Amino acid sequence: MNTPTAKPAQRLATKYRFDDEDMDLFFVAALGWGPAGGLDVGQAFHVASQITDGDGDSWVRAFTAQGELLDAQADAWLARGARRNAGEARLQAFAAFRSAWQFASPGPAFFAPYARHQRAFARALDELALPATFFQVPWQGHALPGVFLRNANADAPVVLVVGGADTCFEDLFLTVGRGLLDRGCSVALADLPGQGITAAAGLHWPVEAEKPIAAVTDLLVERFGAKPGRLALLGLSLGGYFVTRAAGHDTRFATVMASTPFPSPADLFAQSVRAGQAAAAAGAVPTPASIRSRNMTFWKSGATTPQEFIERSAGMQSDPSRVTVPFLSVLGAGDSPVFAKQAHAWHEAIASTRKRIVELDAASGADGHVQVNNRRRLAQECAAWMDEIFTGSL
Repeated sequence: MNTPTAKPAQRLATKYRFDDEDMDLFFVAALGWGPAGGLDVGQAFHVASQITDGDGDSWVRAFTAQGELLDAQADAWLARGARRNAGEARLQAFAAFRSAWQFASPGPAFFAPYARHQRAFARALDELALPATFFQVPWQGHALPGVFLRNANADAPVVLVVGGADTCFEDLFLTVGRGLLDRGCSVALADLPGQGITAAAGLHWPVEAEKPIAAVTDLLVERFGAKPGRLALLGLSLGGYFVTRAAGHDTRFATVMASTPFPSPADLFAQSVRAGQAAAAAGAVPTPASIRSRNMTFWKSGATTPQEFIERSAGMQSDPSRVTVPFLSVLGAGDSPVFAKQAHAWHEAIASTRKRIVELDAASGADGHVQVNNRRRLAQECAAWMDEIFTGSL
């Protein structure tokens, strides 16, 4: 594996498969979901063999074909009465359909695999007999979707997990949700504005992210019996910004966790735009996949141009002086220097008297962005911290 030069938005310190950095990241993500029920190694590498580096269309086709194959396998298992086998294959089909839309253009090409991933995920949870209840949180005339997974322990703490720029609530189940459920938590996974498919309803990334998080939390308390003081909040990637906002506003959380804390997304976004403009001026030609990634980012943020993107994100700032709740910061050593600088500064500046920062190096296999290359370690760090906060109840 080769070590690339660090860039503002770097998320992996090493190249794993593809020269296209976005494509390499999401290939590692597909691999990282395997232990929680996503694609197995052989399946993921077979898909990769069908992809042309940097070509988004070949990515969509290859992952879609794998999803169709696994969905048919699930039906075949079900016809034989092997319900668990069906659920396992269906969850893998979900993972393939989910990966498929990563490099689709906003619009019908995105909506089609997204709808297939939604159907496969819901069927998989049912076939696996997982304790799942889907929910919708009213928000600005639309709805924020999610799922609640109830632990068998009636007194289990509830952890609300919110993802980032490239996530949906369903994939959070494979990223960390299943790991936390297995470790004794009840788990809520939810999309905030601009996440998942909510941009299709005109919802975009919020500056005041504490407000939609509070709306989701209200539902968890009122419908699912979550108890203030027995609630935790975990944010991943851009979700590391969302939860730093909530940490300073909502007193119902016993602890807040982030991989990584990201109190000033505006800084990274502006640097990334400038780096892209400098590369273009030097004659660099972006791949079709990277162009689609940029277009998807703009769509979810509500922007249409780089300048508008910078302007819309300019107000994204969190105040560490407001934060007194116990706070866990998790950082991969191979992540962007911008993420690392903000994580360390946040840890030092927050007013919390109980706080910890965990930095994971290459030897841990978890040095990527949001531990994309070792999701189990992310679940372990969060569960161990919560076990301390909730006094050994996990």
